[in-house]
Amino acid sequence: MTRYLPARHYLWFGITAVVLAGMSGFLGWGWAPAFIPAGLFLATGVISFVLAFHPTIEVTEGHLSIGKRRIPWMDVRRLDRTGWISPLILHLTLYDDSRVLLIYPGDLDSCNSLLRHLRRFSTDALIDGVPYRQYWGELLAPAPERKQVPPPPRFRVLRPEDEAEVERLYQRLKTVGNLDQKNSTDEK
Repeated sequence: MTRYLPARHYLWFGITAVVLAGMSGFLGWGWAPAFIPAGLFLATGVISFVLAFHPTIEVTEGHLSIGKRRIPWMDVRRLDRTGWISPLILHLTLYDDSRVLLIYPGDLDSCNSLLRHLRRFSTDALIDGVPYRQYWGELLAPAPERKQVPPPPRFRVLRPEDEAEVERLYQRLKTVGNLDQKNSTDEK
């Protein structure tokens, strides 16, 4: 079993955003436009806290757990990525065509590890529109009864008389060792 916990930096981002929202709100009493950044900081803080307290994701050989919800691997039919890598945001389509939005607010290495685990265990799923076996490069079952391709036609290069001469020279080369009529001692 592998557990994926949210990254702790989201908690610190949330605390920092709330503190900055308080400071901007305090300045807003004297200068009204300061309420705009206060609202933006507050919204950022809320989003950061939601991500920081996101439920734990557990990956086992039999199922995927998101908080208290368990999803067996055989129920996953599609696993589609969005453009988000950190935080990791995926769409899981289950056997009954229901969709689950999986959000994992982790660091980049943890997000890549979780994505790899999800892809590896979703054996019955389409991964980004590609079948599991094709995605991982496994060979598909061979096609039944392939047609035998006939060998290419052989064309005669030599006439029959020339073939007989080549055969005679070949036999002579095998027995003597060379085709020259000269004596091999004359060359030295």
